[in-house]
Amino acid sequence: MDTDEPDTKLRKNLGTWDLIVFGVSVVIGAGIFTIAAQTAGDVSGPSVSLAFLLAAVACALAALCYAEFASTVPVAGSAYTYSYATFGEFLAWIIGWDLILEFSIAAAAVAKGWSAYLHQVLSSAGLPVETMIPLGPLHLDWGAMLLVAVLVGVLASGTKLSARVSLVITAIKVSVVLFIIIAGIAYIKPDNYTPFIPEAQSASESGPVLEQSLFSLIVGGETSNYGVYGLLAGASLVFFAFIGFDIVATTAEETKDPQRNAPRGILGSVAITTGLYVAVALVVTGMANYTELATGPDGESATLATAFQLNGVHWAASLISLGALIGLTTVVMVLLLGQTRVLFAMARDGLLPRGLAKTDQRTGTPVRTTLLVGGAVFLAAGFFPFSRLAEMVNVGTLFAFSLVSVGVIVLRRKRPDLPRGFRAPLVPLVPILAVVACVWLMLNLTALTWIRFAVWMVAGVVIYFLYSRSHSVLAERERAGEIPD
Repeated sequence: MDTDEPDTKLRKNLGTWDLIVFGVSVVIGAGIFTIAAQTAGDVSGPSVSLAFLLAAVACALAALCYAEFASTVPVAGSAYTYSYATFGEFLAWIIGWDLILEFSIAAAAVAKGWSAYLHQVLSSAGLPVETMIPLGPLHLDWGAMLLVAVLVGVLASGTKLSARVSLVITAIKVSVVLFIIIAGIAYIKPDNYTPFIPEAQSASESGPVLEQSLFSLIVGGETSNYGVYGLLAGASLVFFAFIGFDIVATTAEETKDPQRNAPRGILGSVAITTGLYVAVALVVTGMANYTELATGPDGESATLATAFQLNGVHWAASLISLGALIGLTTVVMVLLLGQTRVLFAMARDGLLPRGLAKTDQRTGTPVRTTLLVGGAVFLAAGFFPFSRLAEMVNVGTLFAFSLVSVGVIVLRRKRPDLPRGFRAPLVPLVPILAVVACVWLMLNLTALTWIRFAVWMVAGVVIYFLYSRSHSVLAERERAGEIPD
């Protein structure tokens, strides 16, 4: 009922193809252009392709749960809204606060990656223009700030325009990815796949203890660099490459016939990207020995372009850099879209100032929320260094996936009467397996990541009890006697 309020109503513009384009456009980006080679070199070796498959299993299980929710509760907010519908306000706030961390850090981090590729593309074109300008102790990343500013303008003008922009860019990006797979096959050396799971590093070589995976620490492993623990840690890292399909669920309220189109968009995105990721991982680790892809002493990480440079195919490396520049554009745009829709839903429920939920009468989009999110990401991408933040994004996303999966079981029991355009199979088995897979991946993230995540969540709890609890729409209705306390 709240979604029909004139001042906070979103326009239904999107179909199945629009949703698949959104999903593929955000998923194929940072992961396929950077995470694959970096994880192979530093953590998993050639088994990074298997790590992608392990991460894909967790995503597929969670995607089935998201698809059921998106078809049952087609409201903006994704995991936040689903948690509200099943667990109540407090847990909904917790998951919303968690999603703010996920989308904002991811958008800012990927924008900085885009800026780095912009520098490479300009240099290869004979214009060695630095995108980072030193300002005393800080560095101004004008490239990242330019990208965020342009994309905020696109999003504020309407999601249908955003979908059209994504369609064009995604078509180019997928073409470049297919080129990488086809061109790289000719340079594969079978010897590079041996050993498929390299021998684990010693504790003295692997760095600080807190940088070790939590699971490895719990069971007494010496390190999570290479070996079996490295494979498992690699799956948790490359999970970052799949982040985005859940953003399709955040646009369910703007989707025509969401009971049918939302599940197709979510599951279609996961299927397409999994196939491309595994193929790219196999090609890259076949082209270059994993030791050549390790992060250098200067901190420079390997990318897909590195594998082609090592084989002397510099023209292809330049083409990949251009493809990454194009690809990361849509990643940032859809991450910003997801963040604004979550914040919009939280504001509409009164957990944040309600003025943020007002939509523009002409475009049907929450312009205020879009500008607020854009401004925060604009400053973060422009001035703050983002190192090792992929893990922070991962732990937040996996936590959200776990709650959504449990929510399917809860809603089936609380409201079996609700019409479901899509029903996850084998409930409660599939949701339970999704939770197990997500928790398993979370345990294979570093102990330091868990500490940072805990600090962020404690801050969220404090804000809820100081502001959100007393200002929420639910609290107002309870005080007015509209809802039993």
